[in-house]
Amino acid sequence: MKNYEEKTIQSKPIYDGKIISLQVDDVLLPDGNESKREIVKHPGAVALLPITNDGKIIVVKQYRKALERTIIEIPAGRIEPNEDPKVTAIRELEEETGYGAKEVSYIQSFATSPGFADEIIHLYVAKELYAIENPADGDEDEFIEQFEITIEEAEEMIAKGEIYDAKTAFAILYAKYELKK
Repeated sequence: MKNYEEKTIQSKPIYDGKIISLQVDDVLLPDGNESKREIVKHPGAVALLPITNDGKIIVVKQYRKALERTIIEIPAGRIEPNEDPKVTAIRELEEETGYGAKEVSYIQSFATSPGFADEIIHLYVAKELYAIENPADGDEDEFIEQFEITIEEAEEMIAKGEIYDAKTAFAILYAKYELKK
């Protein structure tokens, strides 16, 4: 099998923001030529598939400026520096849904946009949910509405484009399998 690795010759930081940073790398290609790669650096995130005791999925509806539209998605959030992803998942569950879970299990990690970003999302499933009396507040600039859907409703929302992001579609596929057990 051929080696398609690109060796970094130099990396130039372009922007360092609150959520992402951007760099331009000069790389040596496998064929000996040089090229440039624009790379978005991201600290990583978690996404959580909360399944209620009656087999429904808790989702949130929120406006996503990058897409200029409102979408329905599973709860998710950025990992804080040195934070264990499972801790992030438990925090996001509480902040975005008002629930805690007796069982939070790791499913899988995946790259969101490997062509230009290094963001990895760690997906968890939460079961045996319980309401938290005084849940932690979410981000002050985040406006969300939560509700419960069946797996069939979720599949229909994917078909209609209401569920539009990959992490949620991936989680729904997992839920379909998980809820059949």
